[in-house]
Order: sequence, then structure tokens, then C-alpha cells
Amino acid sequence: MTSSTREREPRTDDAEFRSYYGRPVIKRPVWHVPHMPAYLYLGGLSGASSLTAVLARATGRPRLTRTARIAAAAGAAGGTVLLIAELGRPARFLNMLRMFKPSSPMSVGSWILAAQGGLSAAAAASAVTGILPVAGDAAALATAVTGPLTATYTAVLVADTAVPAWHSGYRELPFLFAGSALASAGAVAMLATPRAEAGPARAVAVLGAATETAAATILERRLGLVGEPYREGRAGRLLSAARALTAGGGLLALLAGRSRAATAASGLALTAGALCTRFGILAAGRASAADPKYTVVPQRERLDAGAVASVPGR
Repeated sequence: MTSSTREREPRTDDAEFRSYYGRPVIKRPVWHVPHMPAYLYLGGLSGASSLTAVLARATGRPRLTRTARIAAAAGAAGGTVLLIAELGRPARFLNMLRMFKPSSPMSVGSWILAAQGGLSAAAAASAVTGILPVAGDAAALATAVTGPLTATYTAVLVADTAVPAWHSGYRELPFLFAGSALASAGAVAMLATPRAEAGPARAVAVLGAATETAAATILERRLGLVGEPYREGRAGRLLSAARALTAGGGLLALLAGRSRAATAASGLALTAGALCTRFGILAAGRASAADPKYTVVPQRERLDAGAVASVPGR
């Protein structure tokens, strides 16, 4: 192909990205608001709270252990209810447990959520009633495995789609979800535990806030054009608020051991930031699916790069 021929070809950025009858190239996500964002938040809260409970038990903090176990069980139960509501009826969730498909993130996630829900409920019940403490500790220890999976598998779930903003962010989304989950768990534990015992919760909150902030920054910068939905429109406003709330909450957590007011402000800011993150990610995915350019431009760039690489001497 000669250079003059290339010059006469229509450039990608001059094209009108339209499909038949004005429809988007791909289908928009059908997940509902607030069901799905709240489910993502509660799943992350449950998973990270399980880790906090194990850490608290290992360092001899019974009050924090009890609080974190209750938060883990409540998060798993609430997340399951919201997932069933999203699916439409309970039978659909139960049907997903009839078989295990390692190739399906939804199937794997359903089993992870079911295991996390049962184990965290057993651990919380033992902590509240004092019955079967050894069994409760064993269940809590098992959630050290199911907890991280619960907190991050939803990132794999959204990335394993054709939605450009989600699929292209497959590297950073697990870290973003993990950081948001840690910040959420630390916030709840700080708010519900005396300051003298809440040291590990504050550490978890600060670690989560730092991880979430770093992952979100890297995500937006690496994706380029496909990262626009994370910066613009409703998603951009939500995620900007999430960054401000998370960063502010993380800084306040450093002072929370000395002040009740700082504890309350930090916990509330981190919780609001985590919710804004989940709602913002869903909004960004919908925006990227609705605009054909986020699907077409990257495809054409890959094709162009492949064509140039295949020409000898280039």
C-alpha cells in the first residue's frame, strides 16, 4: 500500500461511530441500580472484614474480632439478597449452585459467595453466642481464603465482558476492588469498635485507601481513550468524589486513634467513597458500552498496528 493511498483513506478519528438504526455496537450492561453497586460494596465489605477479624483474633482484640465477624456475615447476607434481587428470583441463584463451571466467573463467584456466607455466619454466631468457639475460630480462619476471593472476584466478573471500560481495565480492577473493600471494612470496624482496640482497623483502612487511590490513578492513565468514561459525565463526577473522600478518609484514619470526631469523619468518608467508587464504575461501563467509539477505535488501532508490523522493513 502506497503512502498516497494511505492518505486518501478515511482516518479513524474522522469516522462517525454509528451502527445500524443508531444502536450501540454492543449491548449496555443490564445490571440495575442500586442493586449491583450495593452488591459489589457489600461483597467487598464482607471479604475484607473477614481478614480484619482474623487479624484481630491473632492480636488478641476480642471486641474488634466480634465486630469484624458480624460485618463479614452481614455483608455476605446482604450481598446475597441483592444478587438474588438482581437475578429476579431465588431459583436462579440456586440453579447456579447445581454445577460448578471453572470457566464461568458467575458460577465461580456464586460458589465463593455461598461459601463466604456460610462460613462468616458460623464465625459471627459463635462470636455473639460464645457457643462452639473452636468451630467458630475454624470457620473464621477459613474465611481468610474465601474473604479475599469474595472481595475481588467481582472485578473479574465485570472485566470478563465486552464492555470496553471494564474489559480494558482487567489489570487494575482487582486491585481497585481490593483497596475499596479494605477501606470499607476498616471504616465499619473503626466506627463500631472502641478506639483502644481499633488499631488494626485503622491500618486496614489506610492500606485500603492507598491501594484504591493508586489503582484508580493507574487505571485512568493506562487506558487512554477507553479511560474517558472514568473521567467524564456522571461516572467522572462519582469517581472524582470517591477519590476525594477516600484520600481524605485515609488521612483522617491516621488521626482516628486520638479523636472520636476524626474516627467518625474517617469512617463515614471512606464508606461514602467506597459507594461512589462502585456506582462510578458501573456508570463508566454503561457509558463506554453506549458510545461505539470506545469499541471501534481500539479495534482499528490494533488492526493498524498489526498491518504496519507485518510490512517488511517497518
